Amino acid sequence: MRDLDLTSLRLFVAVCETRNIARAAERQHIVASAVSKRLAQLEATVGAPLFERRRRGVVPTPAGEILLEHARGMLAGADRVARDMAAYGRGVKGLVRMLATVSTIAEFLPDDIARFLQAPAHREIRVDIEEALSRDLVRAIREGVATLGVCWDAADLEGLQTRTYRHDRLAIIAPPSHPLARQAECRFEETLACEHVGLPASTAVHSMLARAAAIAGRPLHYRAVVSTFDASLRCVRAGLGIAVVPREVAEPIAQTVGVRVVPLADPWAHRRIVICFRDEDSLSPAARMLVEHLEAASRAAPPPAAAAAPVRRRQR
Repeated sequence: MRDLDLTSLRLFVAVCETRNIARAAERQHIVASAVSKRLAQLEATVGAPLFERRRRGVVPTPAGEILLEHARGMLAGADRVARDMAAYGRGVKGLVRMLATVSTIAEFLPDDIARFLQAPAHREIRVDIEEALSRDLVRAIREGVATLGVCWDAADLEGLQTRTYRHDRLAIIAPPSHPLARQAECRFEETLACEHVGLPASTAVHSMLARAAAIAGRPLHYRAVVSTFDASLRCVRAGLGIAVVPREVAEPIAQTVGVRVVPLADPWAHRRIVICFRDEDSLSPAARMLVEHLEAASRAAPPPAAAAAPVRRRQR
């Protein structure tokens, strides 16, 4: 296994993706016979067949599927090394790789990082940000794929160190004509009679809403499932349903989009956003300075808004 080389792995991944040796060879600008030879050597190295030959091409064997997952990670790591060293050659003296959930990127993180990079002392530092789901983010931090992560503290953060970054609050967005839009706040259970516009099942918000609906003993009906908050806003504006999003994302553009924002009164709707990492002592100086900057941004931010007083309803 010590004889694995990146060129063979790159060709192997290309064959897995195209399901055809000739097409993979064309993509990699190499003759098909050379690809076949590399694959044979790779199979000899790992001691298992990696492909099943079929009439219309090839498909990975179970062993091939295992190697494919590792190969993609190794190639991604090699590409990061190449980018990092190229950046160093251009004068970058510090690099921080960060993963963040979509809500933190949509809310406040980009502005905080921009202010960090504008400081004269940080001009030789580069911060790379990539969006990730909470569960993938935590796994990547544990495996050392990224240095820092920013996510909701409801994620499984066992074994990681954390620092409080920000707080936000979930709210529903609804068309102005919707009955819930007239309330100052509402409980999530009140929304279960409505059709929802939701995020994918793999997101932390989806899991939390499903749990809350189960506790309430009522189903949660999705009329549309989209991948971004912007798409949620558009669906709500079109009248397809209501959506649960961070209030900090919705309020700045609610009037422009033409929707109403109604904060959720449930305690779990008040979220704590954290910075997570494996070990503070092992952080690079650049990463440590970024963590300190984000903590300072948290302290300078306005405190989370208190819950509004319950809305009294007229007896009918």
